[in-house]
Amino acid sequence: MSNNRSDDQQLAEMFKALGNPHRLLIFQRLSRCCQPGTRCELEQAISFSVGQLGEGLKIAPSTLSHHLKALHYAGLIEMERQGKRVNCWIDPGVLKQLSGFFDPPTELINSGGCDV
Repeated sequence: MSNNRSDDQQLAEMFKALGNPHRLLIFQRLSRCCQPGTRCELEQAISFSVGQLGEGLKIAPSTLSHHLKALHYAGLIEMERQGKRVNCWIDPGVLKQLSGFFDPPTELINSGGCDV
């Protein structure tokens, strides 16, 4: 677990944003681009437009925009406008940060305890 309060606060914001089913689905769609342990080129990562992400969600475009802004504000996704198109992607470092939360350091496991 992190000792840095700002890291803990950032993780809390991330998990709060992912607590919404639509946001979780959007994040999952984006995360399939860059699986942990694989290299994700920027050109591959910027493959989802807002319209593509919203396909099948059955929500209004304004609601989709709200969810994307919440994910972006929480530091979960990156967004970039290219003309009329807005592209969204996940920086592979975000996936690493989240997986690190669920994968405790080896020293903690080997010590048989945890410091709370």
